[in-house]
Amino acid sequence: MKPQVNLAVTLCLFLAAAAGAQDTKRELTVEELYLRDIEFQVLSEKAFSGDPELKMSVLDEMEQMIEDGSVDDPDKVHFVLEYLAMEGTGRRVRENARMVNYFPEVRRRSANLLGRLGGVKAKDALISVLIIDDEPMVKAEAAYALGVVGLNDANDTVKAILFTLQQEDPSTPDNNLGYAICLALEKIAKANDGIKEPDAYRALVRIAQGPYIRTVKQKALATLEELKKYQ
Repeated sequence: MKPQVNLAVTLCLFLAAAAGAQDTKRELTVEELYLRDIEFQVLSEKAFSGDPELKMSVLDEMEQMIEDGSVDDPDKVHFVLEYLAMEGTGRRVRENARMVNYFPEVRRRSANLLGRLGGVKAKDALISVLIIDDEPMVKAEAAYALGVVGLNDANDTVKAILFTLQQEDPSTPDNNLGYAICLALEKIAKANDGIKEPDAYRALVRIAQGPYIRTVKQKALATLEELKKYQ
């Protein structure tokens, strides 16, 4: 005689197991989901540490991965790079009223690698870095990296770059940022068959006429000529 199966009990057990699985998923944070991979966990723990040298070593490893084309999961790499690129600006840690996670060089290198990693997520992260960071060298790297990525959906990238330029003190602008903006606009135009935002042309004229060094002014004029080719 075949044993009788209690369908009600079976269903209850199934629902309980499913609910338990859902509860487990709800308990996992985004960070924990990424950290389940052991090798990546080591990199992440070093990136999340308070030691800038460890953070730089992580960037060294990720740079090698990008150069070798051995990035198996771009989302994981992006997760760490965005974390490092925003540390000290979008995410601040203070001890005794003193900020202890302000590492501009880490942010600059992270922005550079985000540009080389590419993709929509990298573009969005770089726009955030460009707008909120207060270090000119980081802003310049983010602007250039946006040019490397090349994406400009709905002119969002160009508008972010122009907004950053508008926030500059016109009497003492940063030459490195001005040059990086010229390079970025040139690269974006090449990737998108031109730039349709009129303010981009006005910005280049502003740089060419502003109190920048000669090299930056010449680059602005050269970029204007490049953009005209797409009209």
